[in-house]
Order: sequence, then C-alpha cells, then structure tokens
Amino acid sequence: MNLATPRWWYQRDREEAVALRAVLTPVSWAWAAVTARRIAKAQPQDPGAPVICIGNVTLGGAGKTPVVRAVAARLAAQGRAVHLLSRGYGGSLKGPVRVDPEIHTSADVGDEPLMLARDLPVWIARDRAAGAKAAAAAGAEVVVMDDGHQNPSVAKALSLIVVDGETRGEEWPFGDGAVFPAGPMREPLAAGLARADGVVILLPADMTIPEPDLVRALHRKPHLCAHLRPVAAPPAGPQVGFAGVGKPWKVERALRAAGCELVDFAPFPDHFAYDAATLQRLADRAAEFKAGLVTTEKDWVRLPPEWQARVAAWPVQAVFGDLAALDALLARAGGAA
Repeated sequence: MNLATPRWWYQRDREEAVALRAVLTPVSWAWAAVTARRIAKAQPQDPGAPVICIGNVTLGGAGKTPVVRAVAARLAAQGRAVHLLSRGYGGSLKGPVRVDPEIHTSADVGDEPLMLARDLPVWIARDRAAGAKAAAAAGAEVVVMDDGHQNPSVAKALSLIVVDGETRGEEWPFGDGAVFPAGPMREPLAAGLARADGVVILLPADMTIPEPDLVRALHRKPHLCAHLRPVAAPPAGPQVGFAGVGKPWKVERALRAAGCELVDFAPFPDHFAYDAATLQRLADRAAEFKAGLVTTEKDWVRLPPEWQARVAAWPVQAVFGDLAALDALLARAGGAA
C-alpha cells in the first residue's frame, strides 16, 4: 500500500511536525544505521558498462525521472548507445526484463519505466546489478540508472543527486534533516553528499536561481541547475487536476503557474493505482464544473486505456541551463562523446 507523503516533513517549525519528529526520531536513528552498514559492507559489481546513477537523498518528489530522461537524451544525442535501468517500483515483474510498451503495462513494470521506454531502451530489475549486466550484454555503452544512490550493489561511474529546488516559504527540501520516518531523508545529508559526484538542483519554470541557503547546504558539492518546464501548454478551459506523485502539491502549483484554469485538484499517494470507482468520482467532479481532466504523464500511463482517452496528460521536461557543465560531468564517467 502506498502512503501519501507527509506534508509536515517539509514544514520545519510547525508544532505538529516538532512533536511527531520527537516520537519518530529513535526509529530514524535505526534506519540510518542500517543503511550506513549496508553501504559500507557492500562489494559493488562492475556490469561491463559505465553506470550513471541519478538518485536522491530524500523519499520521492525530487524530480529524478525528468532528469534521467534529460541526461539520457543528451547522451543519445552524442551518439552513445544508452540504456536505462529502473527497479520497476509498483510492477509485478522482477526482471531483468527489457520494457516493451506494446505488451507491458504499469502493473507489470511500473509507471516510470513504461513512460521512459517510449524514448530509449529501458530495463527493470529488482537486482540492479543483474539489470545493469543485462543492459551491457544487450549493447548498452552507458547505463543511466533511475534511483539507486543508496543501492551499493552496482559500481557507479558517476553519481548525481537530484534536489528539489523549490524552497520558497516554509518548505525545505530536506525537512529539518531528519531521516525517515521522522523526516524525508533516506540517509543523513552529509553521508549522501559524500558519495555523490555532483548535485542537480531542479527548479520550477518560474524560479531563476536556487535559494542561497540551499546552495550552502550542499557543502560546496559541484551543482548544476535544471528547470522543470512544460512540454506543451496545459489543456484549455476549466480543468480538474489530479496527481499521484511524491509531492502532488507541486503539480497543482505548476499547472496554475502554466496558466491552467484549475477548478479543483485531487492529490493521491505516489504510484497510486487508479481504480474505476476513483476515476468515476473524478469524472463526476469534472462534470459538476463542466471541466476536463488533466494529470501528469506518469499518472496517465497508469490509467486504463479507456480512461486515457478521457484524461489529458501534461508532460514536463528537465532543461539544463549549462549543457557544457553537464557534458563535463558526463565525460568523467566515460559517458560523453
């Protein structure tokens, strides 16, 4: 069962957040210790092709998948044979298996791999090392791995962390630095940064530079900025939006900022499996407003085919501001032409 991302993780000074963190902090210490021990004891395997890991230090909502797509597209444009690798979260297949959009569904391979497979070869594997080896054996010159910064089984030629750069108001991408379940961190920030070669700060389309406090928190780690931009304008006319992603409230903000006439918005947990009853309730709500239905590309691929025809997908993309700096990082992994 998928749980909604707790909003209080990102609200540092709320009384409720302070109390919950106090109760959950001992559990977070245990979580951090187990993660650190697992990473320290691992013996990473070389799959036979350089692996570029696009990960993060928080649980969901940082924007990894658009960055994966942008990095892979950059490598492909330079003539590299790029394959993508994902755990296939939410899918039933263990892999390694190459995703085929013609025969697989999100229930088989997960939503993000199915979405990415429209562009490039994608492999899913619970065993990341086995998946990377399968990709290399199939001709991959470079493997771009979606997530896995805390997975030590694969030798990484380059590790990039994606950080949510939308830090306005009372929100903060790392909460107060607390590790799960007391906060959104998968591990302490310093530990995650120590294993990273660089950081991608993902900004909303209308934010030109990251907050200085965020840059300072990265401890002088090399960082690039990318903007999350719509591929196209949102559908015209009144719309009821919905999203089952790590931070659905960011989707609502982005739609409004792009000029969408949102009359209502429904948040769902990340990777939410939409059933007929839920979709009908959304359709009934839209009918009340004489509105259309709009959702993210990631949500859209999880919809049954009959509902895909009734819901508009609103895709976004990560656009790097300094491609030369990105190329320089990729070259360090043997991943640039």
